[in-house]
Amino acid sequence: MAESIIQDDKTQCFMCGSSRWIECHHVYGASNRTKSDDLGLTVYLCHYCHNEPPNGVHFNRANKQALQAKVQEIAMEYYGWSIDDFRREFGKNYL
Repeated sequence: MAESIIQDDKTQCFMCGSSRWIECHHVYGASNRTKSDDLGLTVYLCHYCHNEPPNGVHFNRANKQALQAKVQEIAMEYYGWSIDDFRREFGKNYL
């Protein structure tokens, strides 16, 4: 797995800033999990923002989509991609 291009600090939640129970989240999981790993599109989330209802990104669609859009913006700038380039890589535009 490549280092995250999104976040240097692995000890704080990307969403809420907590430093308790931190877990790695693959922003574009499922069919794009390996690609997220290879391109460094991972963030560190506390367990509650990651995998607990009602606000965890695996349960809360709005939070998941907001995170995917933010990471898309960062990835496009980092890799010099257009929206079309991102769509070719991930099959979808999250903006």
